[in-house]
Amino acid sequence: MSQNNIANNLVLKGTTTIGVICKDGVILASDTRVTMGYYVAHKCGKKVYKIDDHLGMTIAGTVADAQKVVDILTANAQLYKINMNRPLPVSSAARIIANLLFSARYMPLSTQVLIGGVDDTGPHLFNLDPYGSLTEEKSVATGSGSPLAYGVLEDKYKEGMTIDELLPVIVKAVQSAMKRDVASGNNYNITVINTDGYRELTNEEKSKLLVS
Repeated sequence: MSQNNIANNLVLKGTTTIGVICKDGVILASDTRVTMGYYVAHKCGKKVYKIDDHLGMTIAGTVADAQKVVDILTANAQLYKINMNRPLPVSSAARIIANLLFSARYMPLSTQVLIGGVDDTGPHLFNLDPYGSLTEEKSVATGSGSPLAYGVLEDKYKEGMTIDELLPVIVKAVQSAMKRDVASGNNYNITVINTDGYRELTNEEKSKLLVS
């Protein structure tokens, strides 16, 4: 099997990650199950990462490759802030990772990532595949549970909705994937990024969303 096929298969074998653009920010979400084939390696894996106060990232695929990408982007975001005295634009963050993934395309990093955040030009969300293809999205899901999550997003998501309006939709999308995709499950994490900064929802907040 070629390296390209291996990268594609690894990205599609596990995880559900979701990102949406809201009127007042960005929501990033994921399940927490980490799998090795049919084996559940970890029930509380972290798949949504803080890059900076205005910037976050989700990962799907091989954990080591994905964490390397997270570390590289975090370092670049901090260096940019020190040198330029302002936060790294979201589009620039996405381009840094696109260039990184494209440069490794012959031995690809087996990860698909979503990069979302809020800068001077508003909220932005980018989807990147293992070879560096870069697309800006309004709503997107990745991983093996993404077809199930898309079923909810395509039905419920509308441009111009607020964070508060979309949070129940995101919970429903993640839960749909967790119920039907064997590689997604256990629990989920949701992060909100707006002009106030980066914030992960507490367990209490997530419980309230389940009831609503």
